[in-house]
Amino acid sequence: MGAEYESAPTPHEAPLVVGLQPSALIDHVARVDWSLLDQIPGDRGGSIPVAFEELEHILKEVKTHILSSPNDPSPVRTIAGGSVANTIRGLSVGFGINCGIIGAHGDDEQGRLFVNNMSFNGINLSRLRMKKGPTGQCVCLVDAVGNRTMRPCLSSAVRIQPTELTREDFKGSKVKHLVAWLVLRYAIFNLEIIHNAIRIAKQEGVCVSLDLASFEMVRNFRLPLLELLNSGDIDLCFANEDEATELLRGQQNADPEAALDFLGNHCQWAVVTLGSNGCIAKHGKEVVRVAAVREAKATDATGAGDLFASGFLYGLVKGLSLEECCRVGSCSGGAVVRSLGGEVTPDNWKWMYKQMQYNKAASLCS
Repeated sequence: MGAEYESAPTPHEAPLVVGLQPSALIDHVARVDWSLLDQIPGDRGGSIPVAFEELEHILKEVKTHILSSPNDPSPVRTIAGGSVANTIRGLSVGFGINCGIIGAHGDDEQGRLFVNNMSFNGINLSRLRMKKGPTGQCVCLVDAVGNRTMRPCLSSAVRIQPTELTREDFKGSKVKHLVAWLVLRYAIFNLEIIHNAIRIAKQEGVCVSLDLASFEMVRNFRLPLLELLNSGDIDLCFANEDEATELLRGQQNADPEAALDFLGNHCQWAVVTLGSNGCIAKHGKEVVRVAAVREAKATDATGAGDLFASGFLYGLVKGLSLEECCRVGSCSGGAVVRSLGGEVTPDNWKWMYKQMQYNKAASLCS
C-alpha cells in the first residue's frame, strides 16, 4: 500500500498528532456472561457515565461473572484507556508517528499507571498536567461474542479546564509537506474545552479529527453536535454504524450511506465504520467501500474504532489515497480486536504488518 513505517518515536520530539483527552482514564476490561449485562442500566454496546459507587459495584460483580478465555490468561486487564489515548498510542507504537496528549491525570495509582503506559509507548507528555484528585476509570464489559459495553466514571476525576489550554499545546512538528492533526472525541461534558481546542488548533493551522463517541452521546446531545459539524471546523469525522443511524434519526433515509453523505457535506473526510462489513468513506466527490479484514477473529471490540482511526490518520499523514487509508485502518482496527482491551499486543502488531503486506500485494494484482 505504499506504506513505510518509521521506528518508534521518542517522547521528546515535537508531536505531529496531538490528542485532547481532558481526563486521563484507566480501563478495567473483562469478559463476562450475559447475566451481568442484564443487571446494568442502559443499553448494551453503548457507553454511559456512572457514579463511583456504581463503578465499584460493577467491578465487584465482575468477579463472579468472568468468562474464561485461553487467549487471555488474566480475566481482567487494567490498562491506560480512553478513545483518544488508544488512537494516539496506536499511531505511535504501530506506525511510528510522533504523538502527544493534552489532558490531566490525578496524583493516584491510576494516574501513575496512565503516565507510565503512555510514556513507555512513546507519547509526548509535556501537555499532560498532574492535579490533586482521582484519575478517571472505566469498566469495559465484553460479552461472549466480543461486543463491549462501557461504563466510565468521570464525575469526580480531575480534568484540564478550557482556560488552561495554550497555543503551545497545539504547536506540532513542523515537518515539511506534513499536516499536523488534533484528535478529539465528542462529549457533551467536554463541549466547552472542545470548542476552545478547535479555535486554537485552527489558529495554529492544525487539522481537526472528531470521533462521535457513542450512539447515546449522539442521541442525547445531537443538537450541539450538529452545531459543531456546521461550524466547518471539523476536517475529519469518524462514526460507527449505530452513531450514524442516530445522527439522522427521524429522517426518511437514515442508513450509513446517507449519514456518510451528510458528514461529507460538513467535513473534508468522512468515515462510517460497519463492523464486520468494513467501512465506507468520502472525500469530496470520491466515495469508497472497503471490506473488513476477514482473518481478524474478534475477541473484544474495545478500541476497534479507535485503532481504525490510528491507521486512517496514518494514511492521511503519509498522503495515501482514500481507499488505502481505509485499508490501513481496517488492518489496525482488526489487530486490536484479537485480544482483550484497547491496546494492541506485540504479536497482533506483527499480524497487522503481515496483513498490510498481503493487501499491498493484492492491490498490485488487481
